[in-house]
Amino acid sequence: MTDPSSPTPPPVVNQPTSNQPPSNSVSPKTGGAANPSSAAGAPPAQTTTAQAASAPAKPRNLADVLREFADHQQKMRDELGKVIVGQTDTIEQLLAAIFTRGHCLLEGVPGLAKTLMVSTLAQILDVNFKRVQFTPDLMPSDITGTQVLEEDESGKRLFRFVEGPIFTNILLADEINRTPPKTQAALLEAMQERQVSIGRDTHTLPDPFFTIATQNPVEQEGTYPLPEAQLDRFMFNIKIDYPTAEEEERILTATTRGDTATVNKVLSARAILNCQKLVSSIAAGPLVIRYAAKLVRATRPADESAPEYVRELVDWGAGPRAGQNLIAGAKAIAAMNGRFNVEPGDIHRIALPVLRHRIATNFQAQAEGMNTDAVITRLLQDIEIPEPPKMAK
Repeated sequence: MTDPSSPTPPPVVNQPTSNQPPSNSVSPKTGGAANPSSAAGAPPAQTTTAQAASAPAKPRNLADVLREFADHQQKMRDELGKVIVGQTDTIEQLLAAIFTRGHCLLEGVPGLAKTLMVSTLAQILDVNFKRVQFTPDLMPSDITGTQVLEEDESGKRLFRFVEGPIFTNILLADEINRTPPKTQAALLEAMQERQVSIGRDTHTLPDPFFTIATQNPVEQEGTYPLPEAQLDRFMFNIKIDYPTAEEEERILTATTRGDTATVNKVLSARAILNCQKLVSSIAAGPLVIRYAAKLVRATRPADESAPEYVRELVDWGAGPRAGQNLIAGAKAIAAMNGRFNVEPGDIHRIALPVLRHRIATNFQAQAEGMNTDAVITRLLQDIEIPEPPKMAK
C-alpha cells in the first residue's frame, strides 16, 4: 500500500487485449459534479448523477496513452536526477529493462553510485526491494529460502518453507561476482522462469520481478566470473563510466553539504505491469526485425554473413536471445519517446548493452586492442539497414 503522505501515483494504464487496441486502455479523469442549484431549471441531483454514471467514458487514442507513458518515465528520470548526477544513458537503459521485464548487470569501478542508483530506483517505484550482498560464504538457500522443521501443538512435525530475499520485486545482487558459481546458479531459474524450486515444490516469484546485479570489473582478487549461461540471462550489460568534470563538481557540491534529497513514488507494481503490456504492443516492422537478425547473425564467426574481422577476432557470437532483447529494448526506447513503431536508430541505442556480454573475443583481438565494444561499433557501421521493397507501378 502506498504511504498516505506520498503523492498520488499517476493513472494506471489498463491491459490492452487482442480485440481492444491500447487506445481504449486509459480511463480519463472525471471532474467534480456541478451544483444543481447554481443554474435555473437544473434537473435534480439524482438525475444528474444517474446520467453521469450511464454516460460512456470518452476513450483515449494511442497517442494520448503513449504521451502519458512518456510523461511518467520523464518524471521517473527527474526523481532519479535528485540523487544521481548525470548517467543519462544508464538511467534510460535501466528504465527500458523495467518496462520490458529484463534484468541488468551494472559494471563499474567503486564509487560510481551503482548501488545508490538501484536503491533510488526502488524508492520511486511502489514495489518491494531487497538487497543481497554476495560474499564467498553465501549459500544458495540464503537467497532462495529453505525448509524449516516445525512441531505443532499435537506434536506432529512439518516442514515449512521460509522465503528468502529473492521473493521481492526488485532484487539487488550486489557484487555478484564475489560468490561461488554454486550460489550464482541460484538465480538462473528465478531470472528466466520467475520461479524457485525448493525440494519437490515450486514457488512463483512476485510480479514484476527484476534482478539488477553489480560487479567491479577491475578487482579480480577473490572473485568468480559469471558463466556465459548466466550472463545471457541479463538483458543489458551496462558499463558505467566516470562522470564529466562538470558532473563531478555537482556531485561534490551535493554530497558534501549534508542535504538529503527526498524522492517521490511514481509508479505502482500494477502500473509497471500495464506499462510492460503497452511497450510490448509497440509495432516492430519486418525490416527492423530483419535488421536485428542480421546484426545478431553477423556476430557469429561460423555464419556466412559474418564479416572477415569477426571470423578473425571472435570466438563465439550472440544467440537468439540477443535478437529478442534488441527488439524488446528498441520497443521501450520508441515508447519512451512517444512513438508508435520501432526505428533502426532504436536498435543502435541499445546494441552495445545487449551484445557486449554475448560476444567473446580471442587473443588476436586483445593483441590488436579490439574489445567487444569495438567489434559491435564496427558492425553497426558495416551492416546495412534493409530497404523497403519498391512498390510495383
